[in-house]
Amino acid sequence: MNYKIENFLRMALCCAAIVYFPHAALKPVVAFSNYIFAKSSNADGIGGQAYPAAELEEISVASDESEQEVVIPVPEEYSAPQLLLFSAHKIQKGDMIGALAESFGLNQGTIVSVNGIKNSRAIYPNEVLKIPNQDGIMHSVSSGESIASIAQKYSVEPEPLITANELFGEKVNSNTKLFIPGAKLDYAQLQEINGDLFIWPVRGRITSRYGYRISPFSGARTFHTGIDLSGVTGTPIKAAMSGRVTSAGYNNVFGNYVVIAHHSNYRTLYGHMSSIRVRNGVYVRTGEIIGYVGNTGLSTGSHLHFTVYKNGRTVNPLVLIN
Repeated sequence: MNYKIENFLRMALCCAAIVYFPHAALKPVVAFSNYIFAKSSNADGIGGQAYPAAELEEISVASDESEQEVVIPVPEEYSAPQLLLFSAHKIQKGDMIGALAESFGLNQGTIVSVNGIKNSRAIYPNEVLKIPNQDGIMHSVSSGESIASIAQKYSVEPEPLITANELFGEKVNSNTKLFIPGAKLDYAQLQEINGDLFIWPVRGRITSRYGYRISPFSGARTFHTGIDLSGVTGTPIKAAMSGRVTSAGYNNVFGNYVVIAHHSNYRTLYGHMSSIRVRNGVYVRTGEIIGYVGNTGLSTGSHLHFTVYKNGRTVNPLVLIN
C-alpha cells in the first residue's frame, strides 16, 4: 500500500476511536523509566505529578462514563540528612525575627542561634542575617565532647549532625562551632532574647532607669541597680514571673521588700512597698499580687523599685520586660 495512503488511514482510525470512545483518551498513564507520570484532566489539559514507580502499588483508571479518576497512593515522606547551606537576608525596616522565621519555614530559635542574636529587639535595617536551609541551633564544642555525646545531649541522631557539618568521623575539635539539626533553643533563653521574660510588675512611668545616675540623696554619681516605677500608694504589685519567695521583710534601703527566685538563675526584687502580701517560702505565679506600692525605706516618693538579677548580678530589666 502507498505510504501516504497508509498514514492517512491510520489517522482516520484514530479520529474515529476518539469520536466513538471519547473517554478512552482522557487520562492516559505514561511510564518514563523508573517514574510514572499520571496526567490530569483539567480544563486546559495541563498539570500532572511524577511518582517513583517503586513506591506505587497500583494505578487504576475508572471505567464509569460519569466520572474517571486516577487513584495514586501518596508516597511516604522521608527526610534524609542534608548538608547545611545558607542564604542571606538583609534586614528591612519593620522586620521581626518571628515573622522572618515563619516566612522561611524555620523556628525562631534557629535564626537567633545561627546569627548569635542576644537581643532580637536590637536588629537594624541593612544588617545581614544568615538563613539556614534547615532547623537547628549552634553548639560550641567543649573539651572531651564527641559527636555521640553532643547528639545525646540534644536528643538527636549522630548521622544528620555529621552530614550537616561535613564531618568525616566521630572526633571533633574543641572550641569549634557545630550546627545541630533538629535541636531547639531553650524556651527561657528565647524569651530572654526576645525581651519577653517578665511582665510589668506595675504599669507606671519610669522615674529612674537602670545604670549610673546622680543620687537624689547624696548628689554623688552612683549606680542604680534597677528601675523606679511611679505609682499611687496602694497600687497592686504583681510578680513579674513565676517563682518562689526567698525573702520578704524590711530593711533601711528598700523598706518593705520581696525577693523572688525564678528559673534560669533569675531573681527579682520589689522595694518600697506600703505592705507585703506574701510570706517567705511560698510559690507565686506570674501576675499574682505580692504587695502594694508605697514609700517606705530610702525613698523620695511613692513608687516601686524593681531589680532583676541574673546569676547574682544585676541586669537591665527593660530588655527583659514584655
